[in-house]
Amino acid sequence: MKTTLPLILGSSSVFRQAQLQRLGLPFQTASPDYDETPQPDETAEQTALRLAVGKARSLASKFPQALIIGADQVAWCNGRQLGKPMNVAKAQQMLAELSGQQIEFYSAVCLLNTVSDGLHTHVDKTVVTMRRLMPEQIRQYLAREPDAVYCAGAAKSEGLGAALLERIDSSDPNALIGLPIFRLVDFLMLEGVAVL
Repeated sequence: MKTTLPLILGSSSVFRQAQLQRLGLPFQTASPDYDETPQPDETAEQTALRLAVGKARSLASKFPQALIIGADQVAWCNGRQLGKPMNVAKAQQMLAELSGQQIEFYSAVCLLNTVSDGLHTHVDKTVVTMRRLMPEQIRQYLAREPDAVYCAGAAKSEGLGAALLERIDSSDPNALIGLPIFRLVDFLMLEGVAVL
C-alpha cells in the first residue's frame, strides 16, 4: 500500500531538515509547541522519547491527515543531562567540563500517523568520547562554529566539531546529528511511503 498522506517534519532544526532532504521525499516543516523541560527522575532516554512524541502530537490537530515526524536529542554526562548552551559563555563552560569525557547522546525519533493514531518510536544511543581540550581550542572552535551553541553538548559533529571528538560508537551515524534515519526509513516504509 502506498500512502498519499503528506509528510511533516515537526522540527525547526535546520540540521534535521537537511538530513530529511537527503532522502529526496517531499515534506514540509512545522514548529511544534511543546514544553521541553526535563521531568524529575526521568532518564535522558525517557526525556528524548517523551519530547519527540510530544512534539509530534502537538502538531496533530494542525495536521489531522498526515505523517508527522517528531525528534529530540538529549546528551548525558557525569550523571546529568546536557542541554543546548544557547550562548558562547555557556558553551565554553560546557565544553571545558566535557573535555576528555564520554558523553551519551540519546536521539529519539517517532512517526505519528494522525489518521490511524499509529505511532512508531525509537531511541538511538550514541557514545562520544571527547578529546582533551585546551581553553584556546574551545575558543577557536566556538569562533569558527557559531551554530554549535544550538547543539546538545555544544558539539556539532558534522562540522568542525569532528575535531573535538576522539571516538564515536553508534549504530546509525545520522543519529548524532539529530535524526536516526535508519529507523525512520523503516517507519516510513511501514506507513506506505516509497523511500526507494
